[in-house]
Amino acid sequence: MATIIHLSPIHTSPPSPRLFSPQSSQNTLHLSFNSHPKPLSFPSISLKPCAPARPRALVVTSAVKSLSETELVSVEGEEVAGKLPSETGVYAVFDQNGELQFVGLSRNIAASVLVHRKSVPELCHSVKVGIVDEPDRTVLTEAWKSWMEEHIKATGKVPPGNESGNATWVRQAPKKKKPDLRLTPGRHVQLTVPLEQLVDRLVKENKVVAFIKGSRSAPLCGFSQRVVGILENQGVDYESVDVLDEEYNSGLRETLKTYSNWPTFPQIFVNGELVGGCDILTSMHEKGELASLLKK
Repeated sequence: MATIIHLSPIHTSPPSPRLFSPQSSQNTLHLSFNSHPKPLSFPSISLKPCAPARPRALVVTSAVKSLSETELVSVEGEEVAGKLPSETGVYAVFDQNGELQFVGLSRNIAASVLVHRKSVPELCHSVKVGIVDEPDRTVLTEAWKSWMEEHIKATGKVPPGNESGNATWVRQAPKKKKPDLRLTPGRHVQLTVPLEQLVDRLVKENKVVAFIKGSRSAPLCGFSQRVVGILENQGVDYESVDVLDEEYNSGLRETLKTYSNWPTFPQIFVNGELVGGCDILTSMHEKGELASLLKK
């Protein structure tokens, strides 16, 4: 067993010793003094055992059982949090037929399984859980790989939820919102075509156009915010134009009122035709009429 030796400082009388450590096969130290010193006083030497570092692979092995040996826990019902630990580790989700659907890793197993239970209840019937003692990313990944490899070796296939491109189980990063359109290069630039003609071309060349107050990422009125929310909920690709942007859309509000014969904003156009404002869009959305219109 390796040991650590602690030496207290050595007290001697002047003159000070010169310490030489020439290279030698015996790897010894030689002390040379210019005068006879007083007897040296050596303190006691304390020995401490040096605990060997635990290999990381052993930590994973001791913390996580194999997938086949791990107990299956039902997560049906509302008390998921009480059945599962809120600790870091790996988990495997099974459907009601006992088929493995997904193997994941989490900093809070109970919270992750609860999300799955709410989003895909038909696929989340029971789980197996392995808690990792040293929850850094490398150890977690190794534990996850061991369960994945065990399942693939036994069945010859990857769990459906872990297949490439499957977005059912993994939370997707929010998509970056499209920028709002600008109808002009700037208020001080002379237009070569009338603004009304630019509006006409815009609504006819795009399936859905929303003229709103503010941007789609930061609407400046409740009605515009509602319109953006409905269009986002529909999952439709749409263009947005800020009617309050006097730098790049100068004069748009008055031009649009004349063009559409509609006095207020927001205004939503679909397939080149004015649908209306927030109230009409909300009513169509609630009745299911908007979804039908957007499919045309």
